[in-house]
Amino acid sequence: MSEHASKAEFERSTPRLVEPDTEENLQRKFHENGWTDYLPIVLPTERRVQEMLAYTSHKADEVVGHMAATEFRVAWEYTVEKVAVNAVMAGARPEYFPVILALAASGVSARGSTTSSSAAMVVVNGPVRHELKMNSGIGAMGPYNHANATIGRAYGLLSQNLQGGSEPGVSFMGSQGNSYTYNNVTFAENEEDSPWEPLHVQKGFKPEDSTVSIFYGCRSTTFCLGLREKYWKEHVRDMLTGIDGQSAPCLLLDPLTAQQFIDRGGFDTKAKLIRFIHDTAQMPAGRYWDLQLVQNYVYPWATFGKEPMASWLKAGEHENIHHFPEADINVVVVGGEANAYWRIMGAKYRKTVSVDDWR
Repeated sequence: MSEHASKAEFERSTPRLVEPDTEENLQRKFHENGWTDYLPIVLPTERRVQEMLAYTSHKADEVVGHMAATEFRVAWEYTVEKVAVNAVMAGARPEYFPVILALAASGVSARGSTTSSSAAMVVVNGPVRHELKMNSGIGAMGPYNHANATIGRAYGLLSQNLQGGSEPGVSFMGSQGNSYTYNNVTFAENEEDSPWEPLHVQKGFKPEDSTVSIFYGCRSTTFCLGLREKYWKEHVRDMLTGIDGQSAPCLLLDPLTAQQFIDRGGFDTKAKLIRFIHDTAQMPAGRYWDLQLVQNYVYPWATFGKEPMASWLKAGEHENIHHFPEADINVVVVGGEANAYWRIMGAKYRKTVSVDDWR
């Protein structure tokens, strides 16, 4: 039993092997047991799992981490082999395995249970993007790249299975659900065409490091085409009002848009752009505190004295507050310059994990 476990008695294990059967029957068995996302899987035979394990120096029985659907449930412990099983099921190639292990090591569930139907987002940085031929250009956030698609799906499957399940009405309470959870919006950053430092460097890693960064929320999105010459600041302000107050803005910019932010606003560093976003995102305090998500999640922290929330609570009802902390705002460059499309994803940054540590 792990140090995270309580004295509660319930079944936590699944058999290491199931009895041989036809592919059709095994697919049905996996579905009936809730081990899949209800799309067909690659059956995790011992040979396929061993091929996956060959791409890491870590032993099959080494503990990778712990994960729970919510902070109120017991966290389950899982090994390298268990992660490999889910990677096979997702259709990932063995060479993708260190990236999937890094996601598993984060301890951040891609199947977290919140009634507001959140989802995860994964950004891959560093040389591993090219090693695995990941897509950071045209269609990077869509279903057009094997590595992007299956790494993200593996993250979802391992979260679902290795945290002890994700069953609607029991351990998953997302009211509407979220289709982003099929592959957790997994893509590589377009570092080569970005005018700024990549995300992992912003988070303290070296350019030559390979990493995965995990965001959580992904339930509110606003988008635009480029920055107009006259009213672009007002358009950005309007977009920011569409991001739910409990999340944080993550700007997902095509390289063309990134350059426009430099040309229009002089934001030659990410820090300058992030400061502008912080200063622009304003809302009357009364309206802000009336948001249900803010009442549920932000208000308790404010009453405990956590800043800057506590100061927002002191503002007058009609007094504008800058309601996204500067440290919570992020910028990622992705896209292939087909046009200056960009979006703001409501998603909180959770963690960046080294892929190299799991090779």
